[in-house]
Amino acid sequence: MTPEARWISAFLESQTAEAGAARNTALAYGRDLSDFAGWLTHRGLTLGGATRDDVERYLISCEAEGLAKSTRARRLSAIRQLYRFAYDEGWRTDNPAIRIAGPGRDQRLPKSLSLTEVEALLAAARGLGRTPAERLRNACLMELLYATGMRVSELVGLPVSASRGDPAMLLIRGKGGKERMVPLSPPARVALADWLRVRDAAEDEARIAHRAAPSKYLFPGPGAEGHLTRQGFHGMLKDIAVTAGISPARVTPHVLRHAFATHLLAGGADLRAIQMLLGHADLSTTEIYTHVLEDRLRDLVLSRHPLARPGP
Repeated sequence: MTPEARWISAFLESQTAEAGAARNTALAYGRDLSDFAGWLTHRGLTLGGATRDDVERYLISCEAEGLAKSTRARRLSAIRQLYRFAYDEGWRTDNPAIRIAGPGRDQRLPKSLSLTEVEALLAAARGLGRTPAERLRNACLMELLYATGMRVSELVGLPVSASRGDPAMLLIRGKGGKERMVPLSPPARVALADWLRVRDAAEDEARIAHRAAPSKYLFPGPGAEGHLTRQGFHGMLKDIAVTAGISPARVTPHVLRHAFATHLLAGGADLRAIQMLLGHADLSTTEIYTHVLEDRLRDLVLSRHPLARPGP
């Protein structure tokens, strides 16, 4: 193993063990840092000897490749954290990336769906599936996703223990192992109860016929992870979109998460509450949804401000 590979491996292990970084986050760090290390090696440089100028030249090369601002900002963040770790370990006496200004992020408004479109997706999910069990599972997945605004990894990895007893609230383990409680809507509770009944019956049959160990997940799957995969859910969602008459390109789990937040905000929820429901660590992440407030605030001023009222 090269020194660069050892640095990256040790850093990723520390992120997983100490910082509680999610698996997907650690994989993204690994890809970004491997790209940086490869760029250095190609030029006869090392992680241990790289300077601030080297890091800046790398970022310039990323821009020349046409990488988005968000990607370049993420790579700089990974490099900063790697060198902070190296400094703490005594491998370096400085952090060459600490004073480099990042490229910032494109402040794009999140794509969303109308309430009518979401209702069409929910109806399509109830009718999509080869068996009654699949249809109940698909309906449950969609109802939970829209009712809670969960990330797709949180949804497919839900433990079945969290859903026992007809819960009014669902405990979700999010990024970094942080937990939050989100309320379930009546339709989501009905869909959850219907799916649990069929799921448990299938588990009992499998245990008797094959002596299979019961799954600990709400949505079991045959793969190594033991639950429905993110890719499997993505594919299912595309089929649901087609059935609902909506372009599959417009429908992703993240878009449904945006729809959850956008519809709540439009209905009168405050940003702080939405931040807690989405599991955002920083309120500034949630503030991107404030674009949906413009019409409501305009109507509020026109209808409530004394000088905005028409004269006699």
